[in-house]
Amino acid sequence: MVNRSVGQTILIERDCDALLIPHAHPLTLPQGSAVRITQALGGNFTLEVQGNLVLVLAEDRDALGMDPYDEAEENPVLFDERATLEEKCWHQMHQCYDPEIPVDIVDLGLIYDLNLSKNHSDESQHHAYVTMTLTSPTCGMGPVIIEEVKRKVHKIDGIEQVTVELVFEPPWSREHMSEAAKLKLGLM
Repeated sequence: MVNRSVGQTILIERDCDALLIPHAHPLTLPQGSAVRITQALGGNFTLEVQGNLVLVLAEDRDALGMDPYDEAEENPVLFDERATLEEKCWHQMHQCYDPEIPVDIVDLGLIYDLNLSKNHSDESQHHAYVTMTLTSPTCGMGPVIIEEVKRKVHKIDGIEQVTVELVFEPPWSREHMSEAAKLKLGLM
C-alpha cells in the first residue's frame, strides 16, 4: 500500500461503494476507474470522477490503494485517558467534514450544542446529544454528515448512545464560522 495525496490521479483497485455529491446517491466505482483525489479529511475521500464529485468513506480506503484506516494513529485524543469525555466528543466532531468543503463541521459552525447525560443504570456510560445545522436546509449530504457525527462520537469509550438533532433556527451563516475556517476559505 502507498500514501496517496490530494491532487493525485489513481486507479480504483477494487469495486468500491461511493456517494455522488451533492445528493448522496449511492454508486459503485468499478475497479480500474481513474479518479482524482480532491479532499482527504477525517479519514474520508472526495474524488473527482468524470467531472463529478463522489465521497468514499474511510472503511473503503483500501480500494484507493491505502492502508486500512487506523483511528488510533489518526485520532490520538480519542485514546488519551487524560482527555475528558466532552473533549473527546468535540475532537471527534472536528474529524467530520462536509465532502465539498475542506473545513471540519465544528469550525464551519454547524455544531450548535453538545450535552452529555449519564446512563441511570450504568454511570460509566453516557448519552451524547448533539444539536447541529447544515449550511443549507436542502443539503443533500446532510444525512451523510449526521451519520458521520453519530459514528465518530459513538466510537468513544463511555458513549453508549448518540442523538443528533438537526435544527435550522437559528439559520447557519458565515458568522458561525471560526476565524480559522474563514481564513482557510478565503473569507477574511
